[in-house]
Amino acid sequence: MDVQNTSAVVVERLVKLYKGVAAVDGISFRLAPGSITGLLGGNGAGKTTTIAMIMGLITPTSGMVSVLGARMPAERYRVLHRMNFESPYVALPMRLTVRQNLSVFAQLYAVSDIDARIAQLAADLDLGEFLDRPAGKLSAGQKTRVSLAKALLNNPEILLLDEPTASLDPDTADWVRERLEHYRRTQSATVLLASHNMTEVERLCERVIIMKKGRIEDDDTPARLLDRYGHETLEEVFLDVARGRGEHRKAPPRNDELNDETAVSAPSREVL
Repeated sequence: MDVQNTSAVVVERLVKLYKGVAAVDGISFRLAPGSITGLLGGNGAGKTTTIAMIMGLITPTSGMVSVLGARMPAERYRVLHRMNFESPYVALPMRLTVRQNLSVFAQLYAVSDIDARIAQLAADLDLGEFLDRPAGKLSAGQKTRVSLAKALLNNPEILLLDEPTASLDPDTADWVRERLEHYRRTQSATVLLASHNMTEVERLCERVIIMKKGRIEDDDTPARLLDRYGHETLEEVFLDVARGRGEHRKAPPRNDELNDETAVSAPSREVL
């Protein structure tokens, strides 16, 4: 079986160096179509750099990324219209209204019937009352809803999320999670979610990849991680990994399961 053609995303021995320092250090994993995977790690673990290489925004120092069968970044033109990204840290042009912002991005993604798509998203995500308000005049929760609308404009098959509920109150964060769950379920989208919110990851994700210093430290389902580390929450598991207390509990590399969509290669200990 050709895993590059059957997996939505393939990452193989991926390395990114900045002035000789490895931001991402030989990681490998594959994402099955329709899956939702959490990418955990502290600041500087390499999560955002990994997502940027999957998007084709950063060229790897070595290794390979394939998205929907296209090599990134060389062939990103083949698949960018089938992907999207959301992060509260990426601001939209503040002087443009919400409607104008969505219209510009819809044109970039070659969305057909732009007015109808914006109207649908406005209804689904409750944007109506501020659709014609400048983006710079929105509250944090409103900005998050607009960012989510932007990310869903082209009905992406691959949705990359970087801290999608950061700085939100619990009610708004829960609202965003419900919309993400609904979209993934109804569209069979493949979702990679980078987050520090362990409750969010436990609720949304079928699989969790934990990174530390650019390497994959563990990779399993939330239930198996909790069982193996002997904890009741992912936060406790994360702290064990971050502080080096769980070395003996890591799952062994599954190199003998290369045809399994959830298999992960052993983290490289050398800069390639």
